[in-house]
Amino acid sequence: MIISYPGELFMRLLKLMILPLIIASLIAGSASLNAKMSGKIAIRTLLYFILTSMFNAFLGLVLAMVIHPGVPEIKQFATYVEGKREHSILDSILDIGRNIFPDNIVQAAFQQAHTVYTEAPAMFGRNASENDTVPMVRVVAYRSGTNTLGLVFFCLVFGSLLGTLGAKGQVVIDFFQAIFEVIMKMVTGVMWFTPVGVSSVIAGKILGVNDVASVMSQLAWFIATVAVGVFFYQLIVMQLIYFLFLRRNPYKFYWGLSHAMLTASATASTAAALPVTFRAMEGPLQVDPRITRFVLPIGCNINMDGTALFLSVASVFVCQMNNIHLGFAQLATIFLTSTAASVSSASVPSAAMVLLLVVLAAVDAPTHDVSLLFAVDWLVDRIRTTNNMLGDCYAAAVVEHLSKNELMACDALNADPINGLTPNTDVDIGIVTPSKKSIGSDEVIIDMHLNNHTDAIKRI
Repeated sequence: MIISYPGELFMRLLKLMILPLIIASLIAGSASLNAKMSGKIAIRTLLYFILTSMFNAFLGLVLAMVIHPGVPEIKQFATYVEGKREHSILDSILDIGRNIFPDNIVQAAFQQAHTVYTEAPAMFGRNASENDTVPMVRVVAYRSGTNTLGLVFFCLVFGSLLGTLGAKGQVVIDFFQAIFEVIMKMVTGVMWFTPVGVSSVIAGKILGVNDVASVMSQLAWFIATVAVGVFFYQLIVMQLIYFLFLRRNPYKFYWGLSHAMLTASATASTAAALPVTFRAMEGPLQVDPRITRFVLPIGCNINMDGTALFLSVASVFVCQMNNIHLGFAQLATIFLTSTAASVSSASVPSAAMVLLLVVLAAVDAPTHDVSLLFAVDWLVDRIRTTNNMLGDCYAAAVVEHLSKNELMACDALNADPINGLTPNTDVDIGIVTPSKKSIGSDEVIIDMHLNNHTDAIKRI
């Protein structure tokens, strides 16, 4: 307990900054873009997230079928628990909708809606025997935890409309911009405790596992399958995507995220690593702050590449352990449900284990064998979380490249809002260079050449 205490304090400090960081970054980021541009960037971002999640789910299926990590002998180590009515994939999808549109924005800061099944009340005059099946009814309840989906939706709409108010809304934009920069300064201070905090978290988790060697030997092939998929996607596929779009050395970008990767792996939470991720993306890597503040908060909630891969591998693993033959229909079901379930995954430790029950129920596989995977989830969760975090960062880099024309046009309009450009003005816009004043600065240097060969307009 004493060993893990510094790590617990480190985690609490990181989580302390998540809520104000998400709110400030989304409002300030979306307000700096016009509504049309926000829509285009949102479509590109969501399309990238969906395609990469589908690829990871497919990759997990292929690796699990080729490596075949599940053998029936492992079942003897599973702990059987009494089965309960679990969520269906429909329940998860409906819960996403309820959380995207919260009925109370204050409540969304500390509670989220979810579907539970409870026993139906006994009817008057009914004589029930012990062997009667108790009917279950679906109830929408609330559980503790920040409803980040609802906050993201509200902040995006609020920020986009705030940007249309012009000078009247500028004071509010400056307010949230100041909040963001203050939080980033707090992150800089917390980073001094990273070595002690990360070491404490990992040491505490290892010491908390009974008979680590035995657990590792039983599930070695499962862990290896997940690790191969994660590192193949992380070291090859991601870098290839980055190179094809940006034509730059992807490994420099990858190395620049090493600190954020370490934090994400230690905390097993994309949300907890979000402050560090912002610091890396807007600092050394110089990704446009308008893109990072738009993409990263959304990505840490709906883009779970590592989770999609894990759900596919774990589902096939449980089926192989029970000698269940998987035909094309079953594999397609696992592929689709893993992709859909990963979107509804919370960016908190071990959230994927709950979603695994949904995927297994979709193919009628026994859910009680999931208890076996809890013994190694502390390790596997840290492996897959790095993919989740990196997926958000690479998405921001790709979306920034695809949106550079819109971003430069927005800069041109902001350069002279009164006597500036009109839709009929022919413009040749040069390179946009991020300002070096601060990592949170939206100020850029713009070189524009108009057809009448007027002097270049510069805004620093």
